[in-house]
Amino acid sequence: MLLMRSVASVMGEALSRGKASIPYQYAGLGRNDRAQRMEDSGKSIFYDMARPVAGLPFSDVVAAAGTPMIYQLYQAQADAMAPMRQMAKFADTLLHQMNLASPYALGWRQAAAVCETMWRTEVLHERPAFGFRPVTVGNQAFTVTEEVLRETPFYSLLHFRKEGAPRQPRVLVVAPMSGHFATLLRNTVQTLLADHDVFITDWKNAREVPLAAGAFGFDDYTDHVIDSLEAIGPGAHVLGVCQPAVPVLAAVAVMAQQDNIAAPRSMTLMAGPVDTRVSPTKVDHLAKQHPIEWFEEKLIGVVPWKFKGANRHVYPGFLQLGSFIAMNFDRHLRAQVTQCRNIVGGDVPKAEMHRHFYDEYLSVMDLPAEFFLETVKRVFQDHDLARGCLTHRGELVDPGAIRRTAVLTVEGERDDICGIGQTMSALDLCSGLPATMKSHHLQTGVGHYGVFSGSHWAREIYPKVRAMIEATN
Repeated sequence: MLLMRSVASVMGEALSRGKASIPYQYAGLGRNDRAQRMEDSGKSIFYDMARPVAGLPFSDVVAAAGTPMIYQLYQAQADAMAPMRQMAKFADTLLHQMNLASPYALGWRQAAAVCETMWRTEVLHERPAFGFRPVTVGNQAFTVTEEVLRETPFYSLLHFRKEGAPRQPRVLVVAPMSGHFATLLRNTVQTLLADHDVFITDWKNAREVPLAAGAFGFDDYTDHVIDSLEAIGPGAHVLGVCQPAVPVLAAVAVMAQQDNIAAPRSMTLMAGPVDTRVSPTKVDHLAKQHPIEWFEEKLIGVVPWKFKGANRHVYPGFLQLGSFIAMNFDRHLRAQVTQCRNIVGGDVPKAEMHRHFYDEYLSVMDLPAEFFLETVKRVFQDHDLARGCLTHRGELVDPGAIRRTAVLTVEGERDDICGIGQTMSALDLCSGLPATMKSHHLQTGVGHYGVFSGSHWAREIYPKVRAMIEATN
């Protein structure tokens, strides 16, 4: 719904322009003053339709529309919109058969921009391809191929193999099970590949997991991390990004308590909610505002009959996406308007950058209801790990038992999802490690996603991670 309102805003602004309204580079014109004033003031009728939603906490939006049939209602809307999106995509393709570079084709470029914005705002439910480019090791380029090392109904352990490459430190990247696919960490892995032999937990969309596969809870997630490390073998390293920080720390603690030979040599936790009592964010406040019964009633849906996981209870990915959009609604709205201008103005690099980001951002997966509710309860409400009372299969988890796994925590200065100090709390919990085996890095000038992707990750954060792995390998 939020995305549809964004599209309405983009269409309204694009269609409201006259012949010489929007700037375009082909004719060498500057930005239109009226268009700039409309963007700055946000007073167009379509913007006014969309803006009120941004002022509402997402919990209120969901509460207003909350229903046990929420997934069915969403799917009905998606199915009803499918023909319209197909028509918009067809029209966009047809328009691009024309000479849109001509200065006289302004109207056609505007129409193409509106059509593309319409069909590209579709919420997708399939994992995009990783599509890694060849990696240079030494002076030789190696092609990266995916192979499945281990598989269960809920995940695949992927190995990004570089055939013929020299032996490198093995690193398990534990991806979040938080609404987006593991490809959200594409940039993270691409950077790691030059110096490491990389594996990743590729979680499956819960709506495609048959009900007969059983439930999947917090302990199951922890078991999958342990299973992955055992499949890779002794001497590996583990990197948990965002939400996995807690189960990764729990998994390493359990392996230490059991003297598991596959316990990793180093553990890097990046922007994860180890102790959400520290510097709480909007996400943390939301989790505390309502009892767990509210989350079960308002946010849990039942997978419709047409999918493999029919009748499975899930936290739908489209709800998670909606919550993130609501947190930064104005930014997403402006991005769609700007993309319209990019297309009409012929700014191909910026238009492609926008497409790549939103193709990934709008690809969502459903979470098993058990895992989502247990995570909210254990991590965000009861703070089990931080208080020393987290259990795994009935046994107390003791991070103090970790004595041979070095720990690095990484945080972002401007992170509005995981506050400063939440991840660093892991260092205090690992009381059995000497100070020389614990380190922390606070990256200035980055938000949540900047911790594990982008230029700051590649230039400033990754060298810290690489140094940790080299020192303990």
